[in-house]
Amino acid sequence: MAVREAGQGGADAGAYADTGTSTGVGAYTGRYAGGPGGGYAGGYSGGAVSGYPGGHGDAPGGAHGGGCACGDCPHGAREGHRRAVAAFLRRRDEFAAGQGLPAAVAHSASASRQWVSEELAESAGLVAERGRAEGRAWLTGLWRRTTAAVWAAAVLLLLGQSLTAVGAGWTAARTAGLAAALAVAGVLTAASWFHRAKGGALAPVIGEDHRLSTSRTVAAAWVLFVAYSVLVLAGRLAAASRHGERDALVSGLELARGAGLVTVLAVVCGVAVLVRRVVGLRVLAQRLQKVRADRPRAADLLTDDAGRGTFADIQYVVISGVALVFVAVRLARRPDQLPDLPWGLAVVVLVSAMTYLAGKYAEGGRPVILSVVRSREAGDLDGPIRTGDDIEIRGAGFVPPGAQGADRLARMVVRVGTVHVHVPLVPVPGGFSNPTDTLLTVPVPADVEPGRVEVQVVTAAGAETNRYAVDVTE
Repeated sequence: MAVREAGQGGADAGAYADTGTSTGVGAYTGRYAGGPGGGYAGGYSGGAVSGYPGGHGDAPGGAHGGGCACGDCPHGAREGHRRAVAAFLRRRDEFAAGQGLPAAVAHSASASRQWVSEELAESAGLVAERGRAEGRAWLTGLWRRTTAAVWAAAVLLLLGQSLTAVGAGWTAARTAGLAAALAVAGVLTAASWFHRAKGGALAPVIGEDHRLSTSRTVAAAWVLFVAYSVLVLAGRLAAASRHGERDALVSGLELARGAGLVTVLAVVCGVAVLVRRVVGLRVLAQRLQKVRADRPRAADLLTDDAGRGTFADIQYVVISGVALVFVAVRLARRPDQLPDLPWGLAVVVLVSAMTYLAGKYAEGGRPVILSVVRSREAGDLDGPIRTGDDIEIRGAGFVPPGAQGADRLARMVVRVGTVHVHVPLVPVPGGFSNPTDTLLTVPVPADVEPGRVEVQVVTAAGAETNRYAVDVTE
């Protein structure tokens, strides 16, 4: 069963091309997909990485140039990751074609498989390290982009107000709206500076798994809009000179006018807090598997950890976005009062929020072993499981969402009795045939005592399956 990698979250450091094979390994669809220019000068020595050429010295005076492969600047980290991925893909495909095996292990299928798995795991570890370096560099520079986006929005507001003021004239409401936008932009800029190493203004909406949180982002959007609306009214109130005008502005903040908006704000903020609690408890109870991503992406708002679009997230973002557009128009039409959200639209948003929350309760599940059988090659005789035989572990949930990268697959372990067996990576053209989300193949080590033993899988996320008893004979 092929599991497609879409560059989401934890797999973006190790999304190493996988096509139509029954691999369960994600398809590498990023910008590094086998670029021929990447890779290491000199390639590998005995399967180990021999290093990058140049580093700082590639550019004149030791500056970071176009071929820089170090990890302490955004361009260098990106180039280093690209080269590491290209080298890994090339090495994996060589092994899949039966090339590059040393003579010492070529005579034994089990020894060559183990050697190839170790080499690929080492190479995948380097790719993951380069991916994390790129993610850190990208995150450090994010605060500048978020600050620029905030001030660009303020400039667009000014342009929009200027265009709509032609013929109608400039009003106090326009001045209050612009002043409120500048105040919000200033606060967000200060927050970006203090959190410049953690994503700038986006730091509060980045979850513990290093992905953009849909619930926090929606809640933050409503909070910012309500804060902006109150600041607009405050600006109007400060500029009002007549007593009757001031009373009208104060009455615009009455609960009867903004009950729908306040209700929606309370619910979306409560959902954001509750979702964090639910996810945390489910992870601790091993009912949900979470793998940390290298960096957040905008697609996180609409997809799951594996990069697949999810209905609960999409409908929550879309409906909340539409409702925000509606109340923004209401504020523009009536800047003398808190925007009134009709109860019909408010109920739609509340239903959307409850659907999203229900989706969070329903997602995930503990990995499970359904059966364990002796692996049989063509021409082998049927028989019981013996030490040295390969066994197939069939079940579900062995590869957590976002853990389709080779570095994460290499962390999977199977307990056979008291012996811990690392699941070997078996390359095929374009991906891996082992492990997959529903099937693992591991050898029964010689250290296992004959008799009844228990088999248990530990996934890359640290979750443990049920224990399954099998009989091992001599």
